[in-house]
Amino acid sequence: MILAGPSGSGKSTWAAEHFGGHAIVSSDALRAVVGTGTDDIAASTDAFALLDEIVTRRVARGLTTVVDTTGLDADRRSHWRSMAADAEMPCVAVVFDTPATECRARNRSRQHPVPASALTAQLRAWPAVRDALAGEGYAQVLTPEPVRVVRAQFTDAAEAVQRQADQPVGLRFGLHLSSFPGGAANLSAQLREVATDAERAGFDAIYVMDHFRQIPQVGRAWDDFLESWTTLAWLAACTERVRLGTLVTGVMYRNVGHLAKIVATLDVLSGGRAVCGLGLGWFEAEHKAYGWPFPSRNERYALLEDALQALPVLWGPGGKPFRGQTLNLPDTSGYPRPLQAHVPIILGGGGERRTLRLAAQYADTANVLGDVSTVARKARVLAAHCAESRREVELSHLTTALIGRTPAELDDLIGRLRPRGADPARFAAEMNAGTVDDQIGRCRQLADAGVQEVILRLPDLPDTSALDRAADVIAAFR
Repeated sequence: MILAGPSGSGKSTWAAEHFGGHAIVSSDALRAVVGTGTDDIAASTDAFALLDEIVTRRVARGLTTVVDTTGLDADRRSHWRSMAADAEMPCVAVVFDTPATECRARNRSRQHPVPASALTAQLRAWPAVRDALAGEGYAQVLTPEPVRVVRAQFTDAAEAVQRQADQPVGLRFGLHLSSFPGGAANLSAQLREVATDAERAGFDAIYVMDHFRQIPQVGRAWDDFLESWTTLAWLAACTERVRLGTLVTGVMYRNVGHLAKIVATLDVLSGGRAVCGLGLGWFEAEHKAYGWPFPSRNERYALLEDALQALPVLWGPGGKPFRGQTLNLPDTSGYPRPLQAHVPIILGGGGERRTLRLAAQYADTANVLGDVSTVARKARVLAAHCAESRREVELSHLTTALIGRTPAELDDLIGRLRPRGADPARFAAEMNAGTVDDQIGRCRQLADAGVQEVILRLPDLPDTSALDRAADVIAAFR
C-alpha cells in the first residue's frame, strides 16, 4: 500500500489509525534510525535505501506493507509496484489530496517542520502526481477512509451480512471443545463455567473430540486431555438445554454394544440431549498406543456401516439379534432405553464416494470440513446420495473461528494467541480470524451452501469473553 500526498496531508496519522506499527514502513522513522532524527534530511538517501530493503523483504514474505513516504517519486512508485507484482500481491495507492493551506498549517505545528521551500515544491508537484496515479496500474486507488486488510475467506462477507439482514435465515450453532488448558485441578470448574456461558450465549450444542491424547493438529501428546463421554456426562450435569455429543467417536475405540449403552445412559441422565457422533477413525498412533487394533480402511468402513445400522437397533425396543458384515450381536436389549425416540447420529468425514453415501443411508447429519466452496460441493454430493436413498440428511460444518468485535481487538487477539515465531497473517488465516460481521457473513455463506449447523472451535477459550463475542454472531441468525 503506497501512501501518496505532500507532507502534512495526514498519511502517517491515517496509517497509525488503521494498521499495526509493524506493517508501516516510514521514511521519516528510518531517518531517525540511520541519522540524528526524523528531520535529518541528510540521512534521506540511507533512509530510503533501508526502506526499500525492508519493503522488499516484507513483500517477499507476503506481508501487508504500508509505505509511508510522500509517494511523489514516480520511479520509486514504479519500483514498489514491481515488487508487489513479483510477489503476486495487489498494490494499492491511497491518495491524500489535502488542501495546501491545511498541509501548511499542520506542518507549522510540528516540532520539526519540513522547510517551507520543500513543502512548496511538494505542493506544486502534487496535482500532476495525483492525476497520474489512476493510470499507473494499481489494483485500487483509494481515498483515506477507514480501511483494513480482509482475509481471503471474508472478502465477500459484507455482501452476505447484508443478505442476512435483508433476508434472514436460521442457523444452529455448536461449540467444539478440543483442548483443556489450565491444569487438572481447575478443569471441572472451568468446564462448568464454559458450558453455562455457552448456553447463555445461545449455542445449541456442545461437542467434544473423542480422543485419549491430544492430537498433533491442536497440541502436544502430553497436554491434559479428558475422556469424551465422561466429560459429556459432567457437562450434562452443568447444563439444562444444549445437546451433547462427540465429534466424532472413532468406530474402533469401543465395542459397539458398549457405545450404545454409554449413549443411552447420557441421554437418560441429560433429559434426552445426547447426540452420537461416529467416524472411521484416523489416528493410528493413538490406536497403537492404547492397544486398539487399527485394521485396513476397508475393514473400518465395514464396521462403521455395521455400527450405523446396529446403534438404532440397540436403542430400540426388544432384543432382536443383529448380524452385519463384521458385527454379530445375539441380543440387542438394553435398558433404560434413551429418552429420545430417535438419538441423532452425526457421521464425520467428507469422503464423497463412501462416507457421504453412508451418511445419506444411515445418519441424521453429515459433518464436513473445508472452505465455503468445498462445503457447497460436498452438499451437492450429499444431496445426490440422499436422492438415491430417498432420505433427508442435514449438513453441519466444523470450523475454527477467532472472533473480535473490532479490527483492533482482533489484531490484539492474534498477537496474544499466536505461537512464538508464527507469522501473524498465516496464524490468522488458520484460525479464520475475523470480526463479528466477518463471521456473520461467512456463516450466511455456509447456510446458503446448505449447512444447517455451524460448529465453532474458539481458540481463545477458556476465556469466556470469547463466548460473548460468539453470541453476537449467533444473534444474527435467531
